[in-house]
Amino acid sequence: MGQKIDIAASDGSGKMSAYLATPQGQAKAGIVVIQEIFGVNPGIRAMTDSWAAKGYAAVAPDLFWRMKPGIELDADIPDQFQQGIAYMQKLDFDKCIDDLKASIAALRARGHKKVGAIGYCLGGRLAFLCATRTDSDATVAYYGVGIDNLLGEKDKIRKPLLLHIAKQDRFVPPEAQAKVHAALKGNPLVTIYDYDADHAFARHSGSSRVPALADQADARTADFFAKHLA
Repeated sequence: MGQKIDIAASDGSGKMSAYLATPQGQAKAGIVVIQEIFGVNPGIRAMTDSWAAKGYAAVAPDLFWRMKPGIELDADIPDQFQQGIAYMQKLDFDKCIDDLKASIAALRARGHKKVGAIGYCLGGRLAFLCATRTDSDATVAYYGVGIDNLLGEKDKIRKPLLLHIAKQDRFVPPEAQAKVHAALKGNPLVTIYDYDADHAFARHSGSSRVPALADQADARTADFFAKHLA
């Protein structure tokens, strides 16, 4: 179902690898899948495949390519978890947004009039920035880290945004979650759901996954994209 493609960086600095999954027959729309701190690993590829199975053309760009292309880490291996944090700390978020813009444009160039974005953890933070800085038609953030520090951009949200928040998130304390709720509750474009779970409860596999809550969040996301990417 999936294949690797190259997407040219908008600044002319090179090409990033991306994992593209397409459905049988005509796609409903496009979706950019934004990685966690562990790269485009088997879990992210499986999530990308799952959107293709639902009828979308989905692409997961390698956002670490400027540092080291092809990084794939396992969140349940402590040393690799720390490697992921180290890569995140070196990340140029502005360049990441440029790369996500290029990924959205690549899907539009394939004939998909509407393109959304979905991100997890680091990708959740970047998804929020997609909602404020790109032309994504509908955006979903799962337990985005640091969104409370980005709320100065909230007035730039122009298209629907869905946030899944883990109430027990060890990386996003209650006061940060409260700031997000307070800042966004009056915006009719923003929908927020809270889950009694820790960070990464909707990861495709591994020790953090909470199947019942992951299924609930994913069903809400599917309904959201079905409504706003139609």
